[in-house]
Amino acid sequence: MADNNPWQSNHLWEEELGLLREIIQKTELTETKKWGGEVYTINNKNVLGIGGFKNFFTIWFWNGVFLKDEAKVLVNANEGVTKGLRQWRFTSKDEINEKLILHYITEAIENEKAGLSIKPEKKEAMKCDYFDNKLNCDKDLKNAFEKFSPYKQKEFWEYMATAKQEKTKETRFEKIKPMILENIGLNDKYRK
Repeated sequence: MADNNPWQSNHLWEEELGLLREIIQKTELTETKKWGGEVYTINNKNVLGIGGFKNFFTIWFWNGVFLKDEAKVLVNANEGVTKGLRQWRFTSKDEINEKLILHYITEAIENEKAGLSIKPEKKEAMKCDYFDNKLNCDKDLKNAFEKFSPYKQKEFWEYMATAKQEKTKETRFEKIKPMILENIGLNDKYRK
């Protein structure tokens, strides 16, 4: 099975990534390791990362969508999926322009300090008439359910709403009813 680690090709670009690292170290960003790669933060917020791929090495900006990109160097690596992240790709160390890179990094830092970011879209919780009826018919169950955080309530709603057949809904409800009454979240056993 192939390794999907995006940093698997860093060894191909050691010198080039070293040059980017030297430039970034001239800023107020803090270097950390996340997801197996180098990420640079300010106030514990991700600002940028660097890494090597098979055909290029890159700086990506977490909220690059807010950068002015006057030099037109940024790309959306996953059009239609990626909202805020933008990459600056290089194929040679000759393409590294320290002054321009520092300009982009400085703008990214200022944007982060200003709180510019793409907020994840909140998905509406799925609804299930069967579950809704059961809650409305049992006052104790409804009161117990309402004590859960919205996040845990959403997990129960989705668990019930994804059941297609009536028998599956009944089986799932019988499973979760005692959990709700005992204040046990659907996925609590997986949380530490």
